[in-house]
Amino acid sequence: MQVKNQMSRKVVTIPPNTSILRAIEIMREKSIRHLPVVKNGELAGLVTEGDLRQASLLSLVDKVSIDDVMIKKPVTVSPEASIEEAARLVYWHKIGGLPVVAGRKLVGILTIVDILAAFIQLLGILKSSCRIDMILGNKPHAFAEVSALLRNHRAEIISVGMSNHKDRKKRVYYFRVGKCPVKPIVNELKKKGYKVLSVVE
Repeated sequence: MQVKNQMSRKVVTIPPNTSILRAIEIMREKSIRHLPVVKNGELAGLVTEGDLRQASLLSLVDKVSIDDVMIKKPVTVSPEASIEEAARLVYWHKIGGLPVVAGRKLVGILTIVDILAAFIQLLGILKSSCRIDMILGNKPHAFAEVSALLRNHRAEIISVGMSNHKDRKKRVYYFRVGKCPVKPIVNELKKKGYKVLSVVE
C-alpha cells in the first residue's frame, strides 16, 4: 500500500505570515494537530499543536508569526512511498504526521491515525476472523505445509505475521484466518508436530 492511497488530500494550510492566535483558531476549528505552511505553492514548513502551545506562552503572542516558530525543514514523504516506509519515519523521528510532497509541492498529509488505519486494513483486524499463533521451527517447507493445511480446512488466510528472532526455532507465526471452526485445524497442526501457542477466536 502506498502513501498516496492513504493520505488526506484536502489539506488545511497557512502562509508563513499567519499569526499564532489565528493558527490556533484554525486548528481548533478544523480539529487538526498539524498545519503545513505553504509559500508560493511550495511547502515552507510545518507547525504542530505542540509548537503553538509553546508559542502561546509568549507575552507578545499576537506579534509572533508562524514563520518564527515553524519547523523549517520538516520530515516529509513521497506519495509513491510505502506505508511501511512512512511508519518507519514516524517512529524514528517520533513525530505525529508527515507532509506528503511531490518535489516541493504539498499534495497531502499522512498522520499516525492514517498509518494505523492502513495497518488495520492490511492485517484484516476488523474482519470477522480467528488467529492461530504457532512455532514452525526448522521443518523444511513448514510455511507451505501449514498454508496448505489451512486451505484444506477452507480457512481463508487474511494475514500472516512473524516475531523477529534470530533462532528460527523460536519464531512465532501469527496466522489470521477468516472465521471458521479452529479446533480441527489445531488438532491437525499438533499431529504434524507444530507447537500451537494460542488461539484467538
